[in-house]
Formats: sequence, structure tokens, C-alpha cells
Amino acid sequence: MTTRTDQQTVLGDILAGIERRNPAQPEFLQAVHEVLETLGPVLAARPEFADSGLVERLCEPERQIVFRVPWQDDRGRVRVNRGFRVEFNSALGPYKGGLRFHASVDLGVVKFLGFEQIFKNALTGLGIGGGKGGSDFDPHGRSDAEVMRFCQSFMTELYRHIGEHTDVPAGDIGVGGREIGYLFGQYRRITNRWEAGVLTGKGAGWGGSLIRPEATGYGNVLFAAAMLRERGEDLEGQSAVVSGSGNVAIHTIEKLWALGANPVTCSDSSGYVVDEKGVDLELLRQIKEVERGRVDAYAARRGASARFVPGGSVWDVPADVALPSATQNELDENAAATLIRNGVKAVSEGANMPTTPAAVQAFRGAGVAFGPGKAANAGGVAVSALEMAQNHARTAWPARRVEDELTRIMNDIHATCHETAARYGAPGDYVTGANIAGFERVADAMLAQGLI
Repeated sequence: MTTRTDQQTVLGDILAGIERRNPAQPEFLQAVHEVLETLGPVLAARPEFADSGLVERLCEPERQIVFRVPWQDDRGRVRVNRGFRVEFNSALGPYKGGLRFHASVDLGVVKFLGFEQIFKNALTGLGIGGGKGGSDFDPHGRSDAEVMRFCQSFMTELYRHIGEHTDVPAGDIGVGGREIGYLFGQYRRITNRWEAGVLTGKGAGWGGSLIRPEATGYGNVLFAAAMLRERGEDLEGQSAVVSGSGNVAIHTIEKLWALGANPVTCSDSSGYVVDEKGVDLELLRQIKEVERGRVDAYAARRGASARFVPGGSVWDVPADVALPSATQNELDENAAATLIRNGVKAVSEGANMPTTPAAVQAFRGAGVAFGPGKAANAGGVAVSALEMAQNHARTAWPARRVEDELTRIMNDIHATCHETAARYGAPGDYVTGANIAGFERVADAMLAQGLI
């Protein structure tokens, strides 16, 4: 019988091979390492997973698509960006995952996001595979006409690779309702089909689901609340530090208020705001969603209770709960040490891999409840899958039904992660629980379907 030590050696060899095949892709290798380092117990208990080469197959995308995106700016200048779609794993259902438009996007970033999406989607229990895509195009500061021309060019290539039974993209950083609308319009134009289920995050009046914009932020807060309940505490009355000021952060703040917590921060790339009275949600929305401004404007208009700190770290602000909701690797080991020193009780990831490996280890070592993104921020893709179900039935559910389903799914994900961690000898370790639970669901499906 193989032991955990034997399996760690096997996993080390697998990781070395993945590193050789994927040089200069640090985010992808970080995501793979974070999963593989937790799989020893399940491979020791179920050697059929290791003997079938399943781990190696799981870490290699089924398909990687890279394409040119030419478009014309408002001054008539021709621009060229690069588009990506990584269709990572379809054992549980059609590929599902967002599109990210940001200057930092490259193949390694898209692969990291797609790999994380496999496990996140598996944890929802909703029959969706993992994929991700995007472009190094940055819509910030571009006119609506420029964004439309870019989206139309992007979809002119992407359309041939997607479909409601094949691959269903959604939004992510830089891709909101405006971009989804332009992408869907071009897809219809090319295919001559009203195939609403091909994209999620659509407008509520033309195939979208209520609560979809709120889902990632709401779900993250629900997961944080579940972790606290497991420890005999309640989110009500707790102070919370939130990073970011985009869609996820705004709806995280909204749900924190709804559950009785006090969110005291928001941030963007220019710095962060601390508001002693708690973040004024309507003012933040006005500045970020209507005016597309910066958070320093929030502090200037809020009054004496708020101050803007240029640069610096939002994690310097003492709080009971931390919810990183901006981007990958935003919370490092030094920030984790500060949060721990200030008495943080729970950290729940609203963004994808926002916490560095050293910071994760620090939280786990200090006994802080830590919700990894593949579990804690699964609410967005969960409601995307519910949008697909509504599209299939050509119906629209009321907001209360969607939110009730979201609450059930997030509580189920928490219970699954908690129970799986305990079953494999790591009680209270949500990282191990999420990785193994997601892995088992995908691995069982891959074994059942043959050598794929």
C-alpha cells in the first residue's frame, strides 16, 4: 500500500514535469503547486487516481486557443491585441469561466484562472467544467465605440470555439455588462442564432439572471459567515476590511452591511480609504459605477469620517474579518502578519488567488479561518450556471429564488469543504478540504469516461 510520503514524492515528480513544460508562467505554477501539495492524503487513500496518470492529465488543458484581435481606435489607428481561451477540463460539463480584459493578461494568467475554475465549478455541484479566457486589452479609458469594436473583433474569432453545450464564457475583470452585451450581439450577428446560454452575465432584460452581478460578493460574505458560525461566532457586529472597489468589492460591502457587519475600507490601484463610520455604499457606487472615478474622490466627498491613504496596504487596517476582492497575490506574508497581529478571525477570498502561498501558510498556522477563492468566491459561477438553467427553460426566476439558491449552494460548499478536510485528517483546513473535494468530483468523472 502506498503511503502519504510515497505520494508526496510522486506529486513532486509530477510538479517538476509541469514546471519544465510551462516555463515563465508563475501564476499557473503557483496555482498548480497549491493544489498538488494537498493531494497526498487522497492519492494514498485512492491509488487509482495516481496510477491512471490522472493528475498529469488534470494539469494539462484540453485545449489552448491564442488569437490576434485587430481593432480600430477613435482616431482611426489600427491596434492589435492578443486573445486567449483555455478550455481546461470538461469532465463535469461544458467549459465555464469568465473573460478578463486587462493589460496583465497572458497565457500563464489565463491558465492559472482556468485551473482554479475546474475545482471551483466542481464544488458548486452544478455540472460545469473549467475554462477561462481574455485579452491584454484594457477597456479603462476607452470610449464605448472603441470597446464595441474591440469586442466585435474578439468575438469574430472566439465564436467558433464556444456554444451553450461546449464552452460558456462570462465576465471577469474588465468585462462587465457593457462588454458582455457587445460580445453577445456579435455572436448573434455571426451565427444567426438566439443562443442565450452561450454567455452569462447578460442584462436581465435579454436572458440574464437577477442577482448575477451581486453573486460573487454575496457568496464570499456568506462563506465567511459560515466559517464564523462553525467557530460559534456571528458576522453581526464584526468589523471588516475589504480590498478593491469594483463589482465584487461593492457587493461584498453590500452583503456585509445586510448581515450586520461594518465594512470600513475600499481601495484601488491609487491607494485605499478608511471610513470609521463604515463605507457609504451609495456614494461608492456613484463614484465607481457612474462616474468611473477613483477612491480618493470618495474620501474627499464623504467628510471627516473617511481618509484616503495613497499607496500603502489596506491590510494595515485592524479588522475582525478580511475579504481580499481585487486581484491575484495582493495579500502577502507581511500583510498577513499585520492582520494576525491585529486579531483577524477570518479571511475569505473574493478574488482569484489574492493571497500569496506564504500568507496562506501564516493564516493557517495562526488558526485563522481561511476560505480559499475556489470555495469562497464560487457564488459568481454558481449563479452563472443558474442563468444557464433559466436560459435553457426560456424563463426568468425572481430575485428571491436566485438568492435562496445561492445561499444554499454556498452553505453546501462550506459543509463539503469542512467535512472533506476532517475526513482526510485536516480538520478546519478549508484549503485542503476545497482542493480534495473538487479534485475527487472531477477525478471520478474522468476515470468513468476513460482515457481522456
